[in-house]
Amino acid sequence: MILGLSEHNEWFEWIRKRKNDAFLHDLNRFIDDLRLDNKRIYPSSQQVLRAWNLTPISDVKIVILGQDPYHGPNQANGLCFSVNKGVSLPPSLKNIFKEIKRDLPNVLHEHGDLESWAKQGVFLLNSILTVEEGRPLSHKNIGWERFTSATIRRFANLERPIVFMVWGGNAAQLLKGMDLSRHLVLTTSHPSPLSVYRGFDGCGHFRRANEWLINQGMDPIDWSIR
Repeated sequence: MILGLSEHNEWFEWIRKRKNDAFLHDLNRFIDDLRLDNKRIYPSSQQVLRAWNLTPISDVKIVILGQDPYHGPNQANGLCFSVNKGVSLPPSLKNIFKEIKRDLPNVLHEHGDLESWAKQGVFLLNSILTVEEGRPLSHKNIGWERFTSATIRRFANLERPIVFMVWGGNAAQLLKGMDLSRHLVLTTSHPSPLSVYRGFDGCGHFRRANEWLINQGMDPIDWSIR
């Protein structure tokens, strides 16, 4: 197993090759040392690669790019913008659900765990995969961005088209220099309260993505959370 990934997972060999890269080895050792020093690191080590575990490359229809995990207890679960069941919805996730219901009023959201989206082919990717409790962006520039950029390049190089939902400047920076001409790229501001009014509010990304998927002969995403 590699951080919870079965050897039967489509991502297994791809990740195994990168696990031996010097930067990733040093990064994992750095995080392990923090845990040994009784620092609280989120998400748990078993959930760091949850997006890769839940969404095989052959199933990917949509990629949503986030920044780093939530830094409060019991929140982060390895999927961007997602929180564990029973946890209060963070403001960004509230705004995401609000935007969905603007165009799709019959969609229900009973909790904040986005696993059902991941299992339908929505790859929920944070650019930074770990964070120290109470310290947002504490693991920025320690190496995760190289790994997540490589993941995005894997998506960009797919011959079949997919949808990229790019929210905010940090997400846009991850895509810089990549050829996404065969894909649908939906860009707007981040859904946080500080920037939601700059374009995310009313962007229609979820409706537009589903319409595009249908036109491509693919099943749309059920954006409900039950």
